[in-house]
Amino acid sequence: MLRVQSAATEQLTEGDQEVKLIIATIKPYKLEDVREALTGIGVRGMMVSEIKGFGAQSGHTEIYRGAEYAVNYVPKIKLEIAVPADMADSIVETITNTARTGKIGDGKIFVLDLAQAVRVRTGETGPEAL
Repeated sequence: MLRVQSAATEQLTEGDQEVKLIIATIKPYKLEDVREALTGIGVRGMMVSEIKGFGAQSGHTEIYRGAEYAVNYVPKIKLEIAVPADMADSIVETITNTARTGKIGDGKIFVLDLAQAVRVRTGETGPEAL
């Protein structure tokens, strides 16, 4: 089958491979260690959000004023880091090694192609916008 690709589609495909978005969920008390490790390998910024979720951990129970309550969502920290594609593997490795406790609930890391990045102040795009 012959495949024809337009210039616009080809440009988008090339752009997808220039910048990656790394989304990581980690335990809250590991945030500062991960931030220091990422700064040490050249990460210049990231977005941090407090989130709640569940996975294999499936929540836990707590006792408050003598009554037991089921806590179905576990507090986590979500990191979002836009990086040049050539840095993605080292960043994933750094987060994995720094956030790992060996216990259930250490988190997850997702790496996505980022179609576009724009620095609002200057209008720079792609890796220059990071």
